[in-house]
Amino acid sequence: MTRLLALLALALSLTSCGSVDVDHYANQQPSLDLVQFFSKPVKAWGIFQKRSGEVAKRFEVDVQSHREGNNLILDERFLYSDGTRERRVWTLTPQGDGHWRGRAGDVVGEATGQVAGNALRWRYRLSLPVDGSVYEVSMDDWMYLMDDDTLINRTSMSKFGVEVGQVTLFFRRQAGAEHQ
Repeated sequence: MTRLLALLALALSLTSCGSVDVDHYANQQPSLDLVQFFSKPVKAWGIFQKRSGEVAKRFEVDVQSHREGNNLILDERFLYSDGTRERRVWTLTPQGDGHWRGRAGDVVGEATGQVAGNALRWRYRLSLPVDGSVYEVSMDDWMYLMDDDTLINRTSMSKFGVEVGQVTLFFRRQAGAEHQ
């Protein structure tokens, strides 16, 4: 039992040491401006991978946005490979110095994020329905602006500090009129 606890403590300490701070990307270009990026309709394509690496779901997302005062509203419409649909509406509020807070219906409490250079780190807890049950999982999103129209998102999902899966998304701004 002591050996098992020691191995568990070692594993947890190793995973906590590997975290990169978003400020590491402060000088990376192009600079990510969330309001600017989402000023046009956005289409995204993604996958959810189980911890084993198996792709469990593929999905597409259509994102429309608008401003309400200082808030950036993102209306995300998901279509999954099994035909199911989901909608998440984010209200993002700038806090100054690249910091953001966000709320959505299935987010537990408040999401917190920080932009530096071309990167955004976004952390929150999500109520995730799976096979008739709802699980609360921690989401650690990293988004990287590749060019003016392309954003790559890599998310680690964990429960009790153990990774249960990963989400990978590619966002592409669509041609058309900019939102006001």
